[in-house]
Amino acid sequence: MPGVKPIPDGYPRVSPYLFVDGAAAAIDFYTSVLGATQRGDRMTGPDGRVGHAELQLGDSVIMLADEYPEVGALGPKTVGGSPVLLNVYVADVDAVFAKALAAGAVELRPLADQFYGDRSGSFEDPFGHRWSVASHVEDVPPEEMAARAAAAMGGS
Repeated sequence: MPGVKPIPDGYPRVSPYLFVDGAAAAIDFYTSVLGATQRGDRMTGPDGRVGHAELQLGDSVIMLADEYPEVGALGPKTVGGSPVLLNVYVADVDAVFAKALAAGAVELRPLADQFYGDRSGSFEDPFGHRWSVASHVEDVPPEEMAARAAAAMGGS
């Protein structure tokens, strides 16, 4: 149709779409732990399952829904885990990480200062999705980055 934008305003080029067993609880987790806000109304089916919801997280959009096995929409716990790690920059990584663990997330990699200037750690949320949270704590010049990377990877 003429005048219709192929990429609608307010949507980044890539938006993860998460399927979870318990979308309503996942929305609560992502809003309370990561600071996401719900965009618009949840589309809930007659059986009570969330058919579609959108969360705003900074300039990113996360779409999510309950599992719908009848159309192959399965969450990570149903399929045996997720190979995907979602990275989120936050203002206070220590507070967010602690809040995630207190809300039922499982630590995958403890918080640590990284050679590339971030303080980060990773966890699996109660729904099986894996997250890396980070705060940028140091601007590392390119020459220093190369030296640190070599040292971190066993080089000199």
